[in-house]
Amino acid sequence: MQLMTSMKFLHVIGTIMYVGCILSHIVISNTLTDDVQAVYNAYVYKELSAYILILPGIALKTVSGLVMYAKIKPRPLWLKIKLGLALFLGLNAFLILAPMMPEMRMLAEESLKLGALTAEFKAREQVELIAGVSNVIPLILAMVFGVFKPGFGKNKPAVTL
Repeated sequence: MQLMTSMKFLHVIGTIMYVGCILSHIVISNTLTDDVQAVYNAYVYKELSAYILILPGIALKTVSGLVMYAKIKPRPLWLKIKLGLALFLGLNAFLILAPMMPEMRMLAEESLKLGALTAEFKAREQVELIAGVSNVIPLILAMVFGVFKPGFGKNKPAVTL
């Protein structure tokens, strides 16, 4: 049981790193104006925080989650759904959003040199927004399943994590 307790702790820490940083990205993105210097500074922060908090947080959540998943038998449906949601969130972060961060920072830097946000920056910012927003429902559902462990159908095995 000591292993499961340690994994739960690491899972919570990973969630705090990941979700906390995502929330700061949302706040920053929603407070930006056309001040090109502020936009550049925001994208420097977003890139660094993705590497320092978001990606390590997701990795921590993934490793601890997989260890817990391996220990739970039988595996209830909510846990399988949560694993699928976590897979989607991890792939979206590592394959789409994280690779966009240096590109967005460079486009913001280019805009800074020109004194105005470029059309290319604005277009890529919309792609980033869509990719980021696509995480909202899966993230909330994964957290709800992890906390409330809902039963589905006739077979509702009790699982205490």
